[in-house]
Amino acid sequence: MSDTQRQPEIWLMGLGCDEERSAKVRDYLTHAGYRVVCRGIDDFADGKPLGVVLDLSPFSKDGWGILLAIKNSPLTRDVPILPVFLSQEGKVGGVFRAAGFFTLPVDPDYLMKKLTVLGLTEEADTWDLQVMVVSKRGEEHLAKAVTSLGFEVVNAYTGTEAVALATIGRPFMVFCSVMLPDMSAFELMERFRLFPQVRNVPFFVLVKDAMKEGEKTALSRQVEHLVRKKEMTREEFVAHLRRRG
Repeated sequence: MSDTQRQPEIWLMGLGCDEERSAKVRDYLTHAGYRVVCRGIDDFADGKPLGVVLDLSPFSKDGWGILLAIKNSPLTRDVPILPVFLSQEGKVGGVFRAAGFFTLPVDPDYLMKKLTVLGLTEEADTWDLQVMVVSKRGEEHLAKAVTSLGFEVVNAYTGTEAVALATIGRPFMVFCSVMLPDMSAFELMERFRLFPQVRNVPFFVLVKDAMKEGEKTALSRQVEHLVRKKEMTREEFVAHLRRRG
């Protein structure tokens, strides 16, 4: 087996065949020891990557559509996704470290399997642990599945309420709709990072199984709103990637 074949492979998605825009993030990933290739949804027919780095910026090639396609299929929904914001020139402006994504309505069996694989159900029978569900609708089916695992469910209906409850109650993990009445899930993740007690809480994002083009555009703009002006360095990006893995 060649050295190239031994290297873990990361797929860049949402960039199409734009080699110029992908050059910077490709360099970052290669430096971290990964084999990096740009791929599309159809390429999953021939294999799976170690993970996907997905551009969700307004400049992406249907990044949200790609995310939904991956998470809607039982064949690909376990592939880890690291959402990033790449500028029009390909500079890395932000990384959003969700613990994972689930499509709505949540499949209870898959949810339980996924949380078990991640080792997040082991302490549920030993300790009184809270799981926060942040959604303007409450997501009853999700709450029921989480409760069946032995967790107590705490509902929050806005991002502001979630921050208030989380800093007092310190949830064991969080499930959050991608868009809330007052902010996006990505903004809520960033706010959680300001508080040491919830900075590293596993944070899962809930997305609808289909989105209109206007919804995709609005979400990309929400991501853009969170991006800092200074470009992320290679060392910062690699540190985020390793924590994600």
